[in-house]
Amino acid sequence: HMSTEALADFRKSLAQSTGSLSKSLAILSGSEENSALSSAIAQLSTVHEKIEQIHYEQATADFYYLSELIKDYIGLVGAVKDVFQERVKAWQACQTLSMSLNKKREAKVKAELNQRLDKVQVLRQEIVDLERQQEMAKDNFDRISRQIKKEVELFDMRKAKDFKKSIVKYLENMLKSQEKISAQWERYLPEVQQISI
Repeated sequence: HMSTEALADFRKSLAQSTGSLSKSLAILSGSEENSALSSAIAQLSTVHEKIEQIHYEQATADFYYLSELIKDYIGLVGAVKDVFQERVKAWQACQTLSMSLNKKREAKVKAELNQRLDKVQVLRQEIVDLERQQEMAKDNFDRISRQIKKEVELFDMRKAKDFKKSIVKYLENMLKSQEKISAQWERYLPEVQQISI
């Protein structure tokens, strides 16, 4: 994202430099004594003025079509990471309940061996409660996992399609800009070639 922002900034700087060159050429054309050369320099100034505008347009496209696209994509990837973190929390809850259940079962076995029937009854109830909680936690984990899988598949499909569409639009815009620049030079070249010094 920083690179695409830097690209847009660079292109704005290029547009500003092209505009400065255009102004300098306009001043130079006014001081040239040879009228044909003065005219050619003035036309060169005009070409650079038009190219300046094209560079500004491309800088805007760099920002909106590319940089903002990347920024949005990074934000979406961050949201996906957050969703996966929720899945991890659900898994950890399931594992914690599983460990608690194992400890209660071990405690129940010890209580049975020590003939502590009052404690055995309490531990049985706690084990039943933990088994129910563990089953609910496992169901929650499985539900979250299924939902994440479904959402990530949709995300991949939609974002890949949107990303491709935006990149194609950006490239088409860039191609049009280059064609405009090329057209400016193609119009100017015959003018310069006809100058006799």
